[in-house]
Amino acid sequence: MPLGAARFGLLGGVADLGKLELIETQTASGTATLLDFTTIQESTYNVHFMTYSNVNATVDVRPIYGRFFESGVLETASVYQYAEQYGYTTPVFGEQKSTADDNFFVSNNTGTGTSEVGNGYFYFYNLGDSSKYSFGTNHRVHRDNNGTLAMSFGSLVLPQASTVDGIRIYVPTSGNLNATVSLYGIAES
Repeated sequence: MPLGAARFGLLGGVADLGKLELIETQTASGTATLLDFTTIQESTYNVHFMTYSNVNATVDVRPIYGRFFESGVLETASVYQYAEQYGYTTPVFGEQKSTADDNFFVSNNTGTGTSEVGNGYFYFYNLGDSSKYSFGTNHRVHRDNNGTLAMSFGSLVLPQASTVDGIRIYVPTSGNLNATVSLYGIAES
């Protein structure tokens, strides 16, 4: 019996744990202020993975933020908590944190010049579990409005047990969004 067949027999089928399964990709080309992911399959996946590339606003010096939907209602209160470490090639290193914000960072102060964009990813945990807090970890690189290269990594939490069933990526003030954002579920997570 070939090894693959034996493994199939022992496991009772083929397990593909950890596989990324695309839920949705959305693209904004400077004509909208936000992207809403409202079909995130939160009852299927315990862990979600979101990637974003070429994110910036059509107005200079604008951050890009995120928020969660809880049972279909956008959470806009100052309840998000996050902590991040960052570094710039200038060189400047530091941290930013909040225990009461109305959003979480996606990309910080990008510009409108060539390559002044953000790229990165999030892992989100427990979004569909109404008995647990929703957590996230992130890593990003971006070129700010001065063309300076920067990186950051950190974590976030929505410190209230709820069912998160959607994610919004948006520009908080004037300007529209440029971005390609993909949301995945991690199989058997």
